[in-house]
Amino acid sequence: MARRPRRNHKPQFKAKVALEALKGEQTMAELAERFDVHPNQITQWKTQLLDRSADVFDGGESKEPPVDVKTLHAKIGELTLENDFLEGALTKAGLLSEKR
Repeated sequence: MARRPRRNHKPQFKAKVALEALKGEQTMAELAERFDVHPNQITQWKTQLLDRSADVFDGGESKEPPVDVKTLHAKIGELTLENDFLEGALTKAGLLSEKR
């Protein structure tokens, strides 16, 4: 039996199938036949939907930590001083031309 080529399903299709599985009106085998996907795939999509459903109601909160601008400015200043020092040292050692 020849294997069929790998298929990529759109997120809307996955959500539709997962929601049908959550309804429980049909068995996994029936859903698999109806949507032409493997029952294990439906189970995975259903699990993903349940795991990520809380993200819909997160209120737009960012998961990234807040940025401390003062710390970043201090780091920029520190790196600028180091670059200036190293540029001067390399120029004195003749490893860097004075024209830049």
